[in-house]
Amino acid sequence: MMSRSDQAPDAPSPASTGTGGAADPTPGSELVPRDEELGATVAALTDDDLGRGGRRRLLGRLVGQVRARGTSSLFKPKAALRWLTDTVAEIAPHVPIRDRETLRRHFDGLDGDALAARLVRNAVRATAGVGAAGGGVAAVEWVATPTLLSAPVLLAAETVAVVAIELKLIGELHEAYGVQVPGTAGQRAMVLLRSWAAQRGVNPLVPGVGVGAVLGTAARNELRDRLLRRFGRNLTTLGPFLTGAAVAGFLNGRATRGLGNRIREDLRPHPPAIGD
Repeated sequence: MMSRSDQAPDAPSPASTGTGGAADPTPGSELVPRDEELGATVAALTDDDLGRGGRRRLLGRLVGQVRARGTSSLFKPKAALRWLTDTVAEIAPHVPIRDRETLRRHFDGLDGDALAARLVRNAVRATAGVGAAGGGVAAVEWVATPTLLSAPVLLAAETVAVVAIELKLIGELHEAYGVQVPGTAGQRAMVLLRSWAAQRGVNPLVPGVGVGAVLGTAARNELRDRLLRRFGRNLTTLGPFLTGAAVAGFLNGRATRGLGNRIREDLRPHPPAIGD
């Protein structure tokens, strides 16, 4: 039986990736993909049911869209971090978060801790799959003259994809435990970003949670520092031949499992202490 991912279309060529075939109306300007197209590709990469081929094709599409946005900043460390922070903040509202009832239907009635465990397992597989896909693409660069890809572009695309999968995990873990993140869609996305940066669950009773649809300076700095660590971990993708794929997949999965377990511990109901 053919899986959904096996039916996914091949990644578009770099000349057309992310542009939707429409040229910029300004004469002489470069083609730049719309934020919605980048967000749609990232959202598709977070799908639990993606197979290896589908994930690799989507990562290739994301690489093309990252390249089309302009990559000069990615070759300068400080500018690259600003680029990553801005891009992750842009795509966060596009990450699909299923509500509790949808999750229960999808996972045959699982709820609470059992549902959370399944969500973590699926997210681990997804981020490991992104690492393996990126490592496989990088392996080609060791035996062929680099043409379409460069290391910073691939690393940026992989980082964005992994963060999106983990944002989805955090949002759905909150749903699994019945902890509603307040605010509009944009505000909830910013709350989840802060949760990802801090590697902690959201306490909706804390004043200020859900307020503001933009990241403040302190939250932005925390996000930037967390992205730097994630970007550095993804350097294993560039290992020779297929070693990069294996190591990147393992490290991505381990980091996602650790994040998921920390969020679960924060959200899991704890028995009251004696005397409470």
